[in-house]
Amino acid sequence: MAINSTREDEDLKESLKLDVLKRLLKNLLEYRGKIVLVTGLILVTVAIQTTYPLLIEKVIDDEIIDGNVRGLFTMAGFMIVLAFVNYAATRIWRRIMAVISNDMIMNIRRRLYVHIQELGVDFFDQRPSGKILARITGDVNALKEVLSSTITTLAPEAVMLVAILAIMIVKSPVLSLSAAVAVPIIMLGLYFCEILAHKRWQIWKKKDSNMTAYIHEGIEGVSIIQSFNAQEESSKEFDGLVNEVIKAFRNAVVITDIYSPTIEIAGGLGTATLYYLAVTKLNVQPESIGTLSAFVLYLGMFFSPIRNLANYYNKLITNLSSAERVYEIMDMDPLVKDGERAIDLPEIEGNVEFDHVTFAYPDEPDVDILHDVSFKAKKGETIALVGPTGAGKTTIVSLISRFYNTKSGRVLVDGYDISKVTIQSLRNQLGIMTQDNYLFSGTIRDNIKYGRPDATDEEMLAVSKAVHAHDFISQMEKGYDTVITERGGGLSNGQRQLVAFARTLLTDPKILILDEATASIDTRTEILVQQGIEELLKKRTSFVVAHRLSTIKNADKIFVIDDGGILEWGDHESLMARRGAYYELYSAQFVSAS
Repeated sequence: MAINSTREDEDLKESLKLDVLKRLLKNLLEYRGKIVLVTGLILVTVAIQTTYPLLIEKVIDDEIIDGNVRGLFTMAGFMIVLAFVNYAATRIWRRIMAVISNDMIMNIRRRLYVHIQELGVDFFDQRPSGKILARITGDVNALKEVLSSTITTLAPEAVMLVAILAIMIVKSPVLSLSAAVAVPIIMLGLYFCEILAHKRWQIWKKKDSNMTAYIHEGIEGVSIIQSFNAQEESSKEFDGLVNEVIKAFRNAVVITDIYSPTIEIAGGLGTATLYYLAVTKLNVQPESIGTLSAFVLYLGMFFSPIRNLANYYNKLITNLSSAERVYEIMDMDPLVKDGERAIDLPEIEGNVEFDHVTFAYPDEPDVDILHDVSFKAKKGETIALVGPTGAGKTTIVSLISRFYNTKSGRVLVDGYDISKVTIQSLRNQLGIMTQDNYLFSGTIRDNIKYGRPDATDEEMLAVSKAVHAHDFISQMEKGYDTVITERGGGLSNGQRQLVAFARTLLTDPKILILDEATASIDTRTEILVQQGIEELLKKRTSFVVAHRLSTIKNADKIFVIDDGGILEWGDHESLMARRGAYYELYSAQFVSAS
């Protein structure tokens, strides 16, 4: 199975930038009512701003030259009123856009989080959690810049540009050539930035993701780092990742910053062309000074939206890679999902059958982890899975839980092919507990009731007593209302396992899966747990993956897994009498423990 580490750049599926922009605009259209209002207000502000040069032309040619003071003050008052209207309209539509963009980002982040929760375990097995976190937080935040500026910059500036150009052409096609001269330079600079900058910003996002993942990994493993006195080595490696981020950022910024001088050069060339045409082609007279002044203003206004659009484009190029990273995950289909005709699994008894099951990871289809495995487990039986590390024990219970799909063959529960039933209806009747059961920040009560929030306190107490968790919980100052931190901070390994055991048993599963579930519990506590769950195991089919073979001596069947299959099976006595692989494992463990 291919793994992406914190030090390795992620592969990013190439996507058309136009397609990404279409998806962003589709998100905006969910707020079409407010967008229409914003668009109307933008048109009002554009109309007012493009009117100013025409009013100045009138003031110069009609009022100032004629010495009409009253007309001058009238026009000044009118322009002040327009300025207030422009200010009010701009404030309103910017505030509306702030609300829209914030709401949209929260919705995108929620959809992304929900979608990630639906992806299979293969998605999480193949990449550090820090890189997933980087997409949910940093990449989605970068989307906000793109979404908000699409309306606050792209829409008004584009409309402004078209309006100014139209007015210039109508008033004087000759003088309008001053704007046309600058366009090739602008387009050339735009193309240059497009080709080089986008790729470099993608690299920067990958390096930044590596750094975020390493920080997350360092926080999660801080106790290991400290126990090995590896703080200095960890800091050096972090410095290396930071330097990679800085270098990638500089490489991207160097290209992006080239575009701004290009706009300034084009603006200067356009202005020089305007004056040249005015003097040599139009023979400007004093009575047309107002017209020339208006054109100077329009030319300045022409390059202002171009400059703003260039800044928008730079921002777009900078953040478009974030949009691609977000939508790449949104487009991922879970490898394990309900079929089109999937049915709900009815209440089961707990019979499980593997029918010639072969399994390989999807990215390594030619490497079989399990090959042609068949067995039956009757309801109420306890099946123990033993064997060397990597033999496929956890894979078997993962297939029962349908965390993966089989390559061939079927997994049946009460005769139902689990690939043809809904995942939720299957897992609702399973209880799964692993060696590293995650506890959430909150109270112990919240954690035990996580799978059944509607459970009564009496039910919670019953399962807690059954696994001998009640004793240590009741001795705490706040009992079941004791607050624990993420991963069960404040509890010992054994206590965390007991809480997790209570959480699993509270769901009253028909099939119980214990994958190295007692590995973190000391011997004394393990004895108590074994006593507490003995009666519970009789009522349900149980699959126990165990490293300590002494804990599964009473299992109804013991499967020795190796070389992708079941090497031998039977109960403890028959396997010991056979003196085969199980006998060797048990004897070796007994000798090492002596």
